[in-house]
Amino acid sequence: MKVAVLTGGGDCPGLNAVIRAIVRRASEHGFEMMGLRDGWKGLLDDNHFRLTRETTSGILHRGGTILGTSRVNPFKVENGLERVKRAIERNGIHAVIAIGGEGTLSAATRMAQEGVRIVGVPKTIDNDLNGTDFTFGFDTAVMIATEAVDRLHSTAESHKRVIVCEVMGRHVGWIATYAGIAGGADVILVPEIPADLEAVAQHLQRRNAGGRTFSIVVVAEGTRIKLSADQNEQLVTTGALDEAGRPRLGGVGNIVASEIERRTGFETRVSVLGHIQRGGAPTAHDRVLATRFGVHACDMVARGEFGRMAALRGNEIVSENLAEATRELKRVPKEFFEVAQVFFG
Repeated sequence: MKVAVLTGGGDCPGLNAVIRAIVRRASEHGFEMMGLRDGWKGLLDDNHFRLTRETTSGILHRGGTILGTSRVNPFKVENGLERVKRAIERNGIHAVIAIGGEGTLSAATRMAQEGVRIVGVPKTIDNDLNGTDFTFGFDTAVMIATEAVDRLHSTAESHKRVIVCEVMGRHVGWIATYAGIAGGADVILVPEIPADLEAVAQHLQRRNAGGRTFSIVVVAEGTRIKLSADQNEQLVTTGALDEAGRPRLGGVGNIVASEIERRTGFETRVSVLGHIQRGGAPTAHDRVLATRFGVHACDMVARGEFGRMAALRGNEIVSENLAEATRELKRVPKEFFEVAQVFFG
């Protein structure tokens, strides 16, 4: 039985760990494994190679993905579905394991509805997939962001500055909230709650009046801001589009910093973490979670559990319906964010 595996969307710490786990488990089931290069593009272009224990040896700790990745969506390519189905038939592929986030697994859901035998594995540093408590890659991104906030504290205190730290998070603020709480940020701004910059300025002024001469503000890149009472909330973009056709985000940290300085008179600097959060070796937590997901996904193929996704519920790995898992994004709930707000006073 031949099984193909792909990694799609943004790269993420732990991808190689899950690929390795899938290949190791596949050998126990007697599967022949095929690696698809650059996500769904590998099926569209018939670009693939054989995955073995030898080709996946020594990759557990490595960041990125040996398969390569892209944001290509076959449903946005002319005759994409037909080309994928032809490639599957031509290569004798019994099933596809799709490792990805909301975009990749939404395409996988549609593929499953079209009769393709698909199993999903949830990865994203944003932790925005429903159906699983956590995705691998998130813990690593939070650790990187938390370390950055820790380091910014010392320079902010030394220079008596406000420092704005911009982290990733297009639609949700999980990284900002976790790193902000863990790093002791004084303000956290997330996409779920439009930023009230006047309220932020007043809060920082109260801190200063109370003797706190520096502050740390953590802002997710997808936070919507309102510069004045008569303006609508706006998403800050570069004006360009990414390869998935979405507005490319960038610059919200600079605007927040500029507005804080203008409204308070406090010297304010900004640090944009960007792709640093995606890179490097995964944490032990993400290596273990990715490994458990990979083993479970391979077992799902063996059991014929298609149209479903490996997921973490509590401390158990279970199978969740792909359509349900991708129906809507998992946003930071109000009651969780209120934990962070306890420390904003």
